[in-house]
Amino acid sequence: MRTLLVTGGMGFIGSNFIRYWLQRYPADRVVNYDLLTYAGQPANMAEAAGLPNYRFVRGDVADADAVRRVLDEETVDTVVHFAAESHVDRSIADPQAFVRTNVLGTGCLLEEARRAGVSRFVHISTDEVYGALGDEGIFTETTPLAPNSPYSASKAGSDLLARAYFETYGFPVITTRCSNNYGPYQYPEKLIPTIITRAMRDEPIPVYGDGLHVRDWLYVEDHCAAIDRVVHQGSPGEVYNIGGLNERTNLDIVRAILAELGKPESLIRFVPDRLGHDRRYAIDPAKIASRLGWQPQVPLEEGLKRTVAWYAANEAWWREAAKRGGGV
Repeated sequence: MRTLLVTGGMGFIGSNFIRYWLQRYPADRVVNYDLLTYAGQPANMAEAAGLPNYRFVRGDVADADAVRRVLDEETVDTVVHFAAESHVDRSIADPQAFVRTNVLGTGCLLEEARRAGVSRFVHISTDEVYGALGDEGIFTETTPLAPNSPYSASKAGSDLLARAYFETYGFPVITTRCSNNYGPYQYPEKLIPTIITRAMRDEPIPVYGDGLHVRDWLYVEDHCAAIDRVVHQGSPGEVYNIGGLNERTNLDIVRAILAELGKPESLIRFVPDRLGHDRRYAIDPAKIASRLGWQPQVPLEEGLKRTVAWYAANEAWWREAAKRGGGV
């Protein structure tokens, strides 16, 4: 039996992970530690609220006293750290918020977890820390970090802190770096939910630049399964890249969703490119496949169908979520 502290568990990937974990390991206890910023939706975990092995604690990862209190109260043995500011556009507008949460918050959490004697700390990061690729090549765990946005720079900073805690203190930190996630409960500001929700309302769909920026897409349940392998089998001090093996241009994704919804491509509107927009990401997940036996299971076409169906069936959720963040 484990007691997990999951930070950012009201967010997109965190809430999917908690649901995944409670379903597969009902004997474990999960403590969800989340500040409930605009992207943290209480509705994401409403179904777990009454479970005896689930607890929600509202708190800031940068608040050492609050983190120390929850670690001590629950005798946590495993931390899975999702909590982060993650939207590139917002990082360009307000970089200091990303430094505070992603760098200072991770540093605070690492120190308090070390003090509490946590036996495993899984730090969830992103492929964006590697920067941009050209038309060829792929990110591996040894690719140098070369972040290009305030968001990715703050995540790279948190990754280096995680590494330092292993190298300096022998603290059992494992870092994962994933490609672009998609699926149910993703906040409406991100690309795929933006396309879906705007298309459902027959609104113009903005596409940055020429729309040919390439991303590797990973269905969120596949990501959760990969983290499961890391929690149970990963080696402290290691980095594991988690990719979906689904490289597509942004324009490909827009067109696929419009086709799934039966909407015309005339909704597409090309807009000026954003600052520091990386041209291509691609992850090599060979290490986690060979060492931990994980591979993605959900093809992109199937994952998009599931995701479109979920947003179509949960309009009240995404409308309320958007209002919390100042959207429609």
